[in-house]
Amino acid sequence: MAETTTEKKTGSRSTKIGRVTSTKMSKTIVVQVIRKKAHPLYRRVVAKAKKFYAHDEKNTAHVGDTVEIEETRPMSKLKRWRLKNIIQKAKLVGGEEAALEAKIAQEKTAQEKTD
Repeated sequence: MAETTTEKKTGSRSTKIGRVTSTKMSKTIVVQVIRKKAHPLYRRVVAKAKKFYAHDEKNTAHVGDTVEIEETRPMSKLKRWRLKNIIQKAKLVGGEEAALEAKIAQEKTAQEKTD
């Protein structure tokens, strides 16, 4: 008997690259995509920004990350995109960096006291 394999072909879904601006919702991120285009009359390069709501199943993306999102079926009223991959993780924000340094310093003092 001949075996038939069925592969799901996703077609050519459009993808966009942008920066995560919000992760306050569960399994949803807001991605801001900036595109630059020449003005039709003045030929001056103008930057246009648009926000997209994307589905993040595992809540892996954080604010400031550069991500790639791809088009998908409508998942809710606003969500029509899905997180494809994280291109670049964000550096620690000033407040988080200070908290991390304080925690390290606290651990060092605790370790010195036990020695």
